[in-house]
Amino acid sequence: MSEWTPTPDAILRRLEWTVIRRLDGLLHGDYRTLFRGFGVDLADLREYEYHDDVRHIDWNVTARLQTPYVRVYNEERDITAWFVLDLSPSIDFGSQTVNKRAVATQLVTVLARMLTRHGNRVGALFYGDTVDTMIPARSGRRQVLHILHKMLGRPEVAQSDATRLDELFRTAYQVIARRSLVFVVSDFISRPGWAKPLAQLAQRHEVIAVRLYDNLEMDLPDLGLVVIQDSETGEQMHVDTGDRAFRRRFAAAAAKREAELRTAFRNAGIDALELATDDDLMDAILRFADLRKRRSRLAAGGALPPHLEYR
Repeated sequence: MSEWTPTPDAILRRLEWTVIRRLDGLLHGDYRTLFRGFGVDLADLREYEYHDDVRHIDWNVTARLQTPYVRVYNEERDITAWFVLDLSPSIDFGSQTVNKRAVATQLVTVLARMLTRHGNRVGALFYGDTVDTMIPARSGRRQVLHILHKMLGRPEVAQSDATRLDELFRTAYQVIARRSLVFVVSDFISRPGWAKPLAQLAQRHEVIAVRLYDNLEMDLPDLGLVVIQDSETGEQMHVDTGDRAFRRRFAAAAAKREAELRTAFRNAGIDALELATDDDLMDAILRFADLRKRRSRLAAGGALPPHLEYR
């Protein structure tokens, strides 16, 4: 007898009941803070008033008139959000029962449904070994099911060359025309060269990096003699994890990769949600919401740090 595989509709119904319904009560409907990224059009200029957001000061006009002026915007009510999805072979890794792909699938489903339930539109861009699929932004539950179906039904990607996230980010820059809220969902295991295209994407859109990881990728325990396989290329090697010197080199390489990743996010000026395979999804979203609120309050006070991480 074959093992039962849940349908996209069954998965969405389960998440609506176990996660989204509970988040509704805990977030108290505060979706505007959680999902900032509204399109805005410049409507007018006026003199600065106490409590105005200093980020809206028009410095050119202020210098010319010797009086502080701020830009006034017409804010659109709806959000257009995009999920830029790295579904390369490395996200199939998981040291326990859940891998990074499953975490990505659940997160995208929850966020997409939370957005579409409030009338917003969501779209998706998929990368396997190249950018191969785009789902135009639309609203409604059916759109969420369409994205989920595409995530679940994708063929296995052959192990070949390393991931090229720079290709994914350049394509996203080209195809997402309207200013949007962009979730980049990836483990960021890639060839170098993606930091600049990511920064360019963040200049046009509000970008949130959802960084997927497994704790075994950070710290390798003593497991004896094991075979390690590169999930991107399929290359294998025997290593003795009982060798303390090897574990130290492994930890140093992981720390170096972490530092480079944080530097890239900081230089791009984007927020990062760190999501491990053993994380509780609802707790992770609540941490994310709490720190988005903190960022909003700091911005209003004019002391916004360039980068926050949500662990």
